[in-house]
Amino acid sequence: MTADTEIPIGAMRSALLGWYDAEGRSLPWRLRPEDRAAGRVADPYAVWLSEIMLQQTTVPHATPYYFKFLEKWPTVHDLARAGEDEVFAAWAGLGYYARARNLVACARAVSSAGGEFPADEKDLLALPGIGPYTAAAIRAAAFDLPASVVDGNVERVITRLRAMPKPVKDSKPEIRKVAAALADPDRPGDYAQAIMDLGATVCTPRKPACGNCPWSRWCRANREGQPESYPVKAPKAAKPHKHAIGFAVYCGDRIWLRKRPSKGLLGGMLEVPSTGWRLTSWAKWEVHEHLPFEADWTVKSAVAHVFTHFSLDMTMWRAEAPDGWLPNAGQFYGVDDIHELALPSLMKKAVLASL
Repeated sequence: MTADTEIPIGAMRSALLGWYDAEGRSLPWRLRPEDRAAGRVADPYAVWLSEIMLQQTTVPHATPYYFKFLEKWPTVHDLARAGEDEVFAAWAGLGYYARARNLVACARAVSSAGGEFPADEKDLLALPGIGPYTAAAIRAAAFDLPASVVDGNVERVITRLRAMPKPVKDSKPEIRKVAAALADPDRPGDYAQAIMDLGATVCTPRKPACGNCPWSRWCRANREGQPESYPVKAPKAAKPHKHAIGFAVYCGDRIWLRKRPSKGLLGGMLEVPSTGWRLTSWAKWEVHEHLPFEADWTVKSAVAHVFTHFSLDMTMWRAEAPDGWLPNAGQFYGVDDIHELALPSLMKKAVLASL
């Protein structure tokens, strides 16, 4: 905490943990204080799985996937033995598919080392897909060891607490310093869950419930009467908008799908073949240079999709495969099976638009 602080750290820890004991969420992967008091211990595998799923994903959206993965792969050894395509299919709909690749790689690394997740932060950081936040979250939630957990919710709480005048990206060193000073060394697991719950359920982006906040008396943004002014927002750069033509090649009730390169956007996932994705639209004469074969192609509707850094319109062209034609990559899949395949949301939209 900075030298000019007026915040009593001990009182803040006590207030937050008292609120959490009474109001904290019960989540499938979480040990509540009463669980710890009863001597129950967390399953590091389940904690790790939940933390990877919750990256860029809400609790309600991630929870069904969490249960599905644990049912299908109840231990890290089970997940390590799974094929990537099988995991990708189970992951489809969670987005940010590099997480699924790293999930398999991490499971295999832990399994090959004996199946025990490490508690040391450096060892956790050495595993695929685990960064500083995830390492701290696993250390605190799975092992109840001291760690300063800083996710988007915590960043919002701290910037409001201190009324930080700069955007989050410019305030990260100060946010981490304040968060580390506040972290409770005696109940690290509960404290980490408590401060994340505070941001998720009380100190929300819009209409924060300051009247229910255990830290409201110490919060500068609350004293100013404008908590929604924080975090200060940096000017948003306009997202590029890209265009593509997708080729839906049918053989009866089956459609041609192929696997994308293992690295890069949607790496290793199945796709509807397409032209490149570019900033300018495609003229018909240009598209003909990319056609899998000459045929009477029917122009179907376009699908729109928004990625983190750009948006995309993909117009679907459909044709029946000529007799005896075989793709040089990929294979034909039954249209009725697309929801069971490792198809990202964009490609499911593309298939449905081509019907």
